[in-house]
Amino acid sequence: MRVGMNPQKQSKKIELEFQHRLIIVVFIPSLKGYYKNVLEVFKLCLDSAIATTNSNCAITVVNNASCTEVAQILDEKLKDNSINSIIHHNKNIGKIDALIGAARSSREPIITLVDVDILFKYGWQNEVEKIFSNIKNVASVSPIPCRNFKNYETSSTLSKILFKKVKFKYEPVPENFEPHNKYLESFHWDLDKDENIKWPVIESSGIKAIVGSGHQILSMRRELFFSTVPVDPSLILVGNNSEFLYCDQPINYSGGMRLSTYNNFAYHMGNNVEEWMKEIQRKNLEVSNAVSNENKKLRLPNFKPRVINFKLYKLKKRIVHRLFKLIYGNG
Repeated sequence: MRVGMNPQKQSKKIELEFQHRLIIVVFIPSLKGYYKNVLEVFKLCLDSAIATTNSNCAITVVNNASCTEVAQILDEKLKDNSINSIIHHNKNIGKIDALIGAARSSREPIITLVDVDILFKYGWQNEVEKIFSNIKNVASVSPIPCRNFKNYETSSTLSKILFKKVKFKYEPVPENFEPHNKYLESFHWDLDKDENIKWPVIESSGIKAIVGSGHQILSMRRELFFSTVPVDPSLILVGNNSEFLYCDQPINYSGGMRLSTYNNFAYHMGNNVEEWMKEIQRKNLEVSNAVSNENKKLRLPNFKPRVINFKLYKLKKRIVHRLFKLIYGNG
């Protein structure tokens, strides 16, 4: 028999403590073979995330059946309040299902999905949030701008340009030359040869951003996870079009813009730590120790994903891309 009343029933409504949630899924089953050095990569990823986020951003790590060493590191980080929450799985449920499940249980208006091999650069959070706060109808932002992703699931972005909702032009961004080549090199893609090569740039309210992005790190409006992201689980361990179906396509379906920060604020590491990566983290720590951790409350424009007409979607997508190419060319 129950005695007395649960005191929590008399408590006030919970206040939202954070406005930004960063979610990292880690799967390191052993420290052998391909995964030999991945633990060091993950540690650098996590440490750089901790060093570069302010008190307005909470970090969740999903342990997708990793080895004991990973669980021990995470428990220590949780104990010293470096991260906000851990989700442990005894079996690998698949990367996308782990990410989407954690995202849908989050309450923050901005949710950043991160691969385990991303290195953060100080300032990424502020630059991402600046775009969300100052440009209307933004569905996602990545802190890794890529010059070549202008046509990757961006018809909703290109339509905003065609209808003059934002300014657009191709312009050189020479400060992106070196970090962009590091990104290209991490996938063994051809490198850029000219630092003055032009990038697809939009501008609104005095804020510049790059059109398009990859999906290794994506900051998304929470609304997408309850509207255009598929309801059914992917049931896929990794790859096999799962990122496209659960991240890339839903952004485009939403009618919102898919953008990247004007300059580079994160790096793709691969499965080995190199000295230049450690140097970036040393600079992160220097800056974070020198600046105040104060943050301003986000004021985000309303964002309502559109109701998609699937019969017309592909047709509109083709028309938008053809019109854009006809009017603006390839840069």
